[in-house]
Amino acid sequence: MEKQGSNDDNATISDVSLEVNPSSSSNNPPQNPDSQSNNDLGNGNSNSNCNSTITEALAKALSSMLTSLIKDFDCKAHDTLASQDLLSSSIDRLTRELDQLLEDAPLPFIMQHAAKFSNVRKRVLSLNLLLKSIQRRVDNIDRMLSGGSQHDVTSILQTREILKYLTVSSLLLILIIKQYPQ
Repeated sequence: MEKQGSNDDNATISDVSLEVNPSSSSNNPPQNPDSQSNNDLGNGNSNSNCNSTITEALAKALSSMLTSLIKDFDCKAHDTLASQDLLSSSIDRLTRELDQLLEDAPLPFIMQHAAKFSNVRKRVLSLNLLLKSIQRRVDNIDRMLSGGSQHDVTSILQTREILKYLTVSSLLLILIIKQYPQ
């Protein structure tokens, strides 16, 4: 970090100012290469002292800069963690409030579907009762056919007419249920 043409060289790194005084001053005229190498041999000790001073100063400057950066990142990481905790607790609170709202006042959409489910349930129960009645009558017809009396034959004909009516009714119920899918 030498600046030619000035008496003092200043290097500033993150609030740390370092003044470098090279062994050959800029006031001195430049020397020829042979005399400079001889001079370096004689001044080797002072150059190493100067280099170690510069190295120590740069190390301190870098250390203080990195320390402040690490502290800044630690502070930001802590703030982020606190923000995440706050966000998590807010989401939990909002979820509880939403659950409470759904329990207290269900949405019309949900109520509509609940009404459809209730209607379908009623239709299925009605159809189930109708099918049980049909099964009971079929069992009665089977019993009458196995007995074989004239009175039973008249009863069978009446039952057949009732079965036609019930079959049409059950088909209509099935069509109604299919018309309103879940």
